[in-house]
Amino acid sequence: MLRTAVFTILGLTLSGSLQADEPAKAAPAAAATTAPASATPTPNAAPAAGTQATPAVAPAAATPAAPVIQPGHSMHGDSFNEGPRQKAVLMANTGKINFPVTTRIPECQQFINQGVGQLHGFWYFEAERSFRQAAALDPTCAIAYWGMAMANTNNGKRAKDFMAEAVKRKNGLTPRETKYIDALDAFHKAQPKQGREKEKWENYTRALERIYLDHPEDLEAKAFLCFQLWDNRSHGVSIPSSLAVSALIKEVLAVEPQHPVHHYMIHLWDYEKPELALDSASKCGQAAPSIAHMWHMSGHIFSRVHRYADAAWQQEASARVDHAYMQRDHILPDQIHNFAHNNEWLIRDLSHVGRVRDAIELGKNMSELPRHPKYNTLQKHGSNYYGRLRLFEELTRFELWDELIQLCESNYLQPSDLPVEQVKRLRYLGCAKVRKGDLDGGKQLLVQLEERLKEESRKQAEQDAARATKEALEKDKAEAEKQKAEAPLQRPVAPLLPETVAAAKKPTNDMIQKLEKAISEINGHLAIAANDFKSGLTQLRAAEGVDAIYVARVQFQAGEKDAALKAARDSVNSNKNQTQPLACLVDLLNLAGEAKEAKETFEKLRAISTHIDIPASPVFTRLTAFAKSNGFADDWRDVKPPASDVGARPSLDTLGPLRWQPPQAPEWVADNAAGEKIGLAQFKGKPMILIFFLGHGCLHCSEQLQAFAPKTKDFTDLGITLVGVSTDARDGLEKSLSSYGDKPFPFTLLSNPALDAFRTNRAYDDFENKPLHATLLIDAQGRLRWQDISHEPFKDIAFLLEESKRLLPLSPTPTAPGTTVAAGN
Repeated sequence: MLRTAVFTILGLTLSGSLQADEPAKAAPAAAATTAPASATPTPNAAPAAGTQATPAVAPAAATPAAPVIQPGHSMHGDSFNEGPRQKAVLMANTGKINFPVTTRIPECQQFINQGVGQLHGFWYFEAERSFRQAAALDPTCAIAYWGMAMANTNNGKRAKDFMAEAVKRKNGLTPRETKYIDALDAFHKAQPKQGREKEKWENYTRALERIYLDHPEDLEAKAFLCFQLWDNRSHGVSIPSSLAVSALIKEVLAVEPQHPVHHYMIHLWDYEKPELALDSASKCGQAAPSIAHMWHMSGHIFSRVHRYADAAWQQEASARVDHAYMQRDHILPDQIHNFAHNNEWLIRDLSHVGRVRDAIELGKNMSELPRHPKYNTLQKHGSNYYGRLRLFEELTRFELWDELIQLCESNYLQPSDLPVEQVKRLRYLGCAKVRKGDLDGGKQLLVQLEERLKEESRKQAEQDAARATKEALEKDKAEAEKQKAEAPLQRPVAPLLPETVAAAKKPTNDMIQKLEKAISEINGHLAIAANDFKSGLTQLRAAEGVDAIYVARVQFQAGEKDAALKAARDSVNSNKNQTQPLACLVDLLNLAGEAKEAKETFEKLRAISTHIDIPASPVFTRLTAFAKSNGFADDWRDVKPPASDVGARPSLDTLGPLRWQPPQAPEWVADNAAGEKIGLAQFKGKPMILIFFLGHGCLHCSEQLQAFAPKTKDFTDLGITLVGVSTDARDGLEKSLSSYGDKPFPFTLLSNPALDAFRTNRAYDDFENKPLHATLLIDAQGRLRWQDISHEPFKDIAFLLEESKRLLPLSPTPTAPGTTVAAGN
């Protein structure tokens, strides 16, 4: 996985910078199950046992008076505005890390260690939270700010801001901590000249190397160096020797065998020689079991060596850990940058081993996850995009035409306003209709695609004509100026005629190509339905992207037996140890009368058949008669024991649920204008939009309420109740109600000056002790289906209305689909 910048940030309580109307206290920090309040350090306090004894460190110098801070915004600047602004907890199981820092607060040291482990696991969202908790506990802890920057390495502006805070707190640090801060500060300040961009990465790598040479006891310096040597490849700096980096990683593991540096060993050999990372693949998840991505990374190696059942086990472990975490902490799934990638890989591995129902149900689960303009839309290639893509692919691969058609008529594979997605949907749906025998239905969708092609071609012709005319005029002008310069006293030459559109260079139009291929595939299936296999074969080849082994079957039906069997064998060889191609080859060989090879191929299929869901797909049920004729039972699978080189694996059920489920919204109570107590319980049985706003004095809140008010009927027509909860006392609530004018405000507004409802619903910054803006969608069963919690109120009412229409009819079930085989051989 490439590292991706985390775009969500917490605010912190920093010494000497609290607002006048807020209590001067540090943010509460939570241990594993409790959240005791922590005091800011006393300059002359004795160092706690197990921490470094260092001179007193003064807080950063006070800055000039800042402008008025808007409600919900951090008092510490833009870089602290975004993100999970709730306290961190000590999770345990995030890696065996010892990264000593200058602090007198033991709990601060624990959060630093946790954050470093999370960095090694690419869990940047939670790493930043851990470092912020450390800074809240000890505002003088410079490394806490270094850690925030490390969690934003690819987000230069915010990383620079965090490093500026770290630099302010350098006085009194150990030489080792200072070197870490100086190295990262120089990296983010570097502005290399054009053509010398690599120097930035090379200099940072040398700085990490120097830290380790000066402090050989610092295992993390070597671990970060190992990562940097690998990561440099993506910045144009080659690795002098992969074996040398591997040797460095092994030096770390020699000291701490369960260090999360196993992650970097996997990345190092992933695309080069994956067999060399099998030992790390057996230990990576176990090294930091609370981090989903660490389980996922082992799946990389098992996939590369075609051990898909073991890869699926690892990816399932990753999904379950992520699901448990997100449901517990009310995190939108795609706020974790690698979540969608982890889960779509799981679906592919489930498909390879034949867990058909699980693959489809996980695709549906990805599709039903909440969408958000920041995190998850079709354009952003998050869960929404991959869920749709995998559903289309798996339903087609396993020939489940009725289900594909049904899901296209539901909110899972609904029509899209995004042209590229709608063309994909029309193509898959048209093919499904033809292949199940609904030729008229397929032809109707073909007409839609042809109309789109005509329109796209018309637009292309207009663009070509305009471009050709522009290019011709520019050429004429340049020629005239040239002739004038060469012979200024001669008569000007008449301008050249514009070049014709036909002579203009026509660029590739991606949409036209997609439409042409979609039309070719549907026409191919129509030809096959008419027994015109030769024409069908030509059309399928023109369509591209059609399952190769299915094309081979059509080739066989077109009379090209030898070529078809060769193509089918090639497809199996290029998809080693995948059940669907093998099953299709057995069927084709049997059809071709190649009984001996068919039986041999069937035995190869049985060797990897432990997890095949036979009844779930015609691909497998077609083999029932063949299996019986060769002496096998209806259930012809050969269930094998688990592999012995995969490490000590926990029970999957102990890690979390296979599917993400919307968590239950917490109970809360607030007062209406008449002083009556109103709470969530009174809205059970009907969905609601719950808006937490920051009082009548917040201009942005007023804008949000004014935006929602005219749309009230649109929501109530869907059966959705709108409720606003204000930080105001009842007199302030009256001002909010009266600001709407002479008309009564169209939905209920409540008062919660104690802010307990805000805290309960996480609409609260635990670090700065202030409320946040929040908009939540809660369904009739009291489940939290969607949320936006931010320094700014959510104002995209049209998006939320459409998302409510999509989400509420979806009814995710709490039970995991299919049968999970925990052995994972």
